[in-house]
Amino acid sequence: MTAALIGLGNILLKDEGIGVHVINAVEKRYTFSPELEIIDGGTMGLDLLPFFQTHDRIVLVDAVDFGKEPGSVMIVEDADIPSVLNPKLSVHHIGLSDILLAAQLVRERPIKVSLIGIQPESMDVGLDMTARINGKMEKLIDLVIQTLKEWNFTCALQSPHESLI
Repeated sequence: MTAALIGLGNILLKDEGIGVHVINAVEKRYTFSPELEIIDGGTMGLDLLPFFQTHDRIVLVDAVDFGKEPGSVMIVEDADIPSVLNPKLSVHHIGLSDILLAAQLVRERPIKVSLIGIQPESMDVGLDMTARINGKMEKLIDLVIQTLKEWNFTCALQSPHESLI
């Protein structure tokens, strides 16, 4: 079984970059089973489709407009993740929705897809995340590791105090 951990988002838009920041911190702190590939998906859109075709499981980390209080964290799985072209969760989800639909059409959708999302506070132009969202980094990292361990992937902590961003 293979898996991909994909961080989504645009690091130039404050909280929108949280997915990329989380996977970068996870990669610095942990070593993993060789069957896990860590991918900075940024705003790649449909260019991510090959990862959905070649991996059995996918964990996505992203800023998501759940319509909740900023900093709210949710995990959405499988069919609950929109795989149609409406509604859009954020600017780059046009690509994510398209990928999920395309993978489904060619019957190469992964066995399991998990989206770990956080409601952003600000998606204004800026390199720094808001304090509220930055303060949730540890929770998101913990959820990523918990998900991977539930899927029986080895996650060995190497550096617990590695800088978050």
